[in-house]
Amino acid sequence: MFDGKLGILGGMGPQATQLFYQYILDRTPAARDQDHLPTVILSDTGMPDRTAAILSGHTEPLYQRLLADVLQLCQCGCTAIAIPCNTSHYFVPRLQQEAPVPVLNMIEQTAAALARQGLRRPGILATDGTIRTGLYQQACAALGLEAVAPDGDTQRLVMSLIYDQIKQGQRGCPHTFAAIDAAIRAAGCDCAILACTELSVFASHHPLPPFYLDAMAVLADCALSACGKI
Repeated sequence: MFDGKLGILGGMGPQATQLFYQYILDRTPAARDQDHLPTVILSDTGMPDRTAAILSGHTEPLYQRLLADVLQLCQCGCTAIAIPCNTSHYFVPRLQQEAPVPVLNMIEQTAAALARQGLRRPGILATDGTIRTGLYQQACAALGLEAVAPDGDTQRLVMSLIYDQIKQGQRGCPHTFAAIDAAIRAAGCDCAILACTELSVFASHHPLPPFYLDAMAVLADCALSACGKI
């Protein structure tokens, strides 16, 4: 009998948490309610801003809150934990040392997905926190890929799209994204990663070409696989 149970640690962008769970539902081969994956969602909307914490160097309170949430999901019987927030993956290796179940690594899985497709130069569309920690750069380099961070002007557009638009409940301006797209392609990238959940939300309103890989979609596939559903 199937006994996998997914724990989703969300709340770090409520729209994104909702979208991630929809990804899980949409990808589950289910003919009836009972075929869906048992899931516990902990939407911790009081989680401090991850980018601000990382850039300030004051990370321990944030880590302890993440750890408490992960352990709470484990106590609920979850057999795998998914954290849709890209920037929070700065803490995943440490969390995995203390968690009794797998904490799925979206960053590594996304880099692996690109490598399987034969892509070699991804642009990284992410928060300043994710960019400066080098999360994607390191994961890509380990597989022989050269991750490209946007230049300063383009990164400011990315941050504006995330913080001034999507996090404010807007759908995001296609013209802003078009400028980002042009810069990434001009940098010689052969693909780009939507490496922030708010950008996944943007893509849900404005369908993007296959040039873009949504890291949150990769995590959803990984979660279903880890729980025995695909």
